[in-house]
Amino acid sequence: MKSTADRVMDKVRVRGRGNGVFTPKDFLDLGSRAAIDRALSRLVVSGKLRRIGRGFYDFPRQSKILQGSAPPNLDATVKAISRRDQIQLMPNGIAVANALGLTNAVPARPSYISSGKTKTVQVGNRKVYLQHVSQKAIAWADRPGGQFVAAVLWLDKAIASAPDTIALMRAKLPDDVKQDLLQDLDLLPGWMASIARKVCSDLNLAV
Repeated sequence: MKSTADRVMDKVRVRGRGNGVFTPKDFLDLGSRAAIDRALSRLVVSGKLRRIGRGFYDFPRQSKILQGSAPPNLDATVKAISRRDQIQLMPNGIAVANALGLTNAVPARPSYISSGKTKTVQVGNRKVYLQHVSQKAIAWADRPGGQFVAAVLWLDKAIASAPDTIALMRAKLPDDVKQDLLQDLDLLPGWMASIARKVCSDLNLAV
């Protein structure tokens, strides 16, 4: 009969090296929390898994360039934080605003807006910053319109509502983003819905 540690590794190997970041909660179907914690500790000591932060583990990919283990996968790290803390996350709007030509600023660190508390999570050598936003805003996670929501939250109301900013967003945002916004304007905060109507005014839809 396989040990708990062996069954944990079976589950990890399915994802492949460098493709997953795991928390103890991901393995509770294999045993009690105490048994999972003991198994993870043994796997770290034996070098099969890497502990990359408090409650985070990965099966690292080896890098020829670094001559050692590659850094943890950022996308997998964010998904692990979301699962562990049972929160919704989506990227901070600075990257979207930059892509739209609304700012020359670039992210200095991985930043996400969150349905949970504002905090910084240390994973490996990376700090992931989470900023709390309203449920109305985070509800747009994983939707096309989330690009607009994230960018406007980062810009703030005064800058986002300026005519030049609205004109740029109208020109740059794809139609699928605009259509998504128009379908659920009532889910946006009032001030943001007003901006969205102006940004989407070039579509042949009732706004």
